[in-house]
Amino acid sequence: MKDQSRSPIQLYLTLPILAWALFDFANTIFSANIVTLFFPQYITETVGTDPRLEQIASTIIAYANAVSAVLLILFSPLYGVTIDRTGRRKKYVMIFTLMCVAATVMMGIFGGMDSGTWFGLPNGLVLTIMLFVFAKFCFSSGNVFYDGMLSGLGTKREIPLISGFGVALGYLGTLFGIFAVILVIGDSPTYHTFWLSGILFLIFALPIFLVNKDRKIPPKQRQPFLKGYRDIYHTFREARRYPSIFFFMVAYFFVNDALATAIAMMQPYATTVVGFEPGAFLVIFMVATAFSIIGAIVFSFINRRIGSKKTFLSIAVLLAAAILIAAVPLPMWTFWIAACLFGIAMGSTWVVSRTMIIELAPPGREGQFFGLFAFSAKMSAIMGPFIYGSITLLLADYGTIASRMAITSLMVMILIGIFFHMKVRETPPEAAE
Repeated sequence: MKDQSRSPIQLYLTLPILAWALFDFANTIFSANIVTLFFPQYITETVGTDPRLEQIASTIIAYANAVSAVLLILFSPLYGVTIDRTGRRKKYVMIFTLMCVAATVMMGIFGGMDSGTWFGLPNGLVLTIMLFVFAKFCFSSGNVFYDGMLSGLGTKREIPLISGFGVALGYLGTLFGIFAVILVIGDSPTYHTFWLSGILFLIFALPIFLVNKDRKIPPKQRQPFLKGYRDIYHTFREARRYPSIFFFMVAYFFVNDALATAIAMMQPYATTVVGFEPGAFLVIFMVATAFSIIGAIVFSFINRRIGSKKTFLSIAVLLAAAILIAAVPLPMWTFWIAACLFGIAMGSTWVVSRTMIIELAPPGREGQFFGLFAFSAKMSAIMGPFIYGSITLLLADYGTIASRMAITSLMVMILIGIFFHMKVRETPPEAAE
């Protein structure tokens, strides 16, 4: 049994916990550099040559994110069941990470290619979009297994601190990744940032490959491949027996819808709607990242003090305030306020959501419910970008109004999420059962 009296410093310096947290450092380099910054910048620079095409570029970015989420939904029902049956988490973290890294490096190889056209677009651009979709799918798949490792690293009282440490170290990875790319790539074309980001992801993922071990469980009888889909369906039905985890997953669906879409569309919105230059946006994003680090650490302690339900509600309100400020045509400086609030919400959401799943899931079946949790998150990752991209596509002739209408739609999602979250009761799974 793990020592229940470990101090935060003792936790953070424990080698398996440190290696686990360094993977957050590694994969956030990918999510920040590729998903949030340089892939959207690459698309905007390549496609968005006038106000109307800027909105079309936003549509391409949004739809690419939605397609990667569709792929994850097709496979994610297998992931949680695989964890519970085999106990293997690290193996699949390694597999998906290596595939993600390979696809990201190839984005840097093909991003500048222009030897012909496919679908009326340069073939290098089309290949880069396809590789992005695959890379993000692998990144998200690996995170399901990575999150599943959390429950084996400490006691329930320690989990919020461990989760917060990982998220905070992850956003330090964001800052490191941006500075490293700027230092090495300089004024080279944007697509060169892809291969370097992939290599950095791999380097800092190595500790979890080498240090952490899967918990051994008794071998279980092999089941048909498709049984995983039936199991996730039964898990979903069974989740209704646990009203708190059911309502939280619905709430998280809508709040994550707003958050994931805002992350994916932040760069094109700030540059084409608010009016920031790409270099200025990098500074804004780094400031938001700094507040993410603060939010992850502070809210891990707040979570332990006031409970996960109140903490998640506070985060949702902060996120709503950030989106409202960004959506209204206010002076440019107010976007800095929105970025800081968004950074706090961005960093702390992952801390609290992972903790709530562990608290609300039936004992011994955390992996199964993490699979359902990932399924809920990725369903929202389809809806949000699809709605956003459809709005910018349909209203492209109206210029920046299209993007302001699109980001306003995220407010509706947050309000729906808050409504369902208020129905969550912080009772242990045994009591619910």
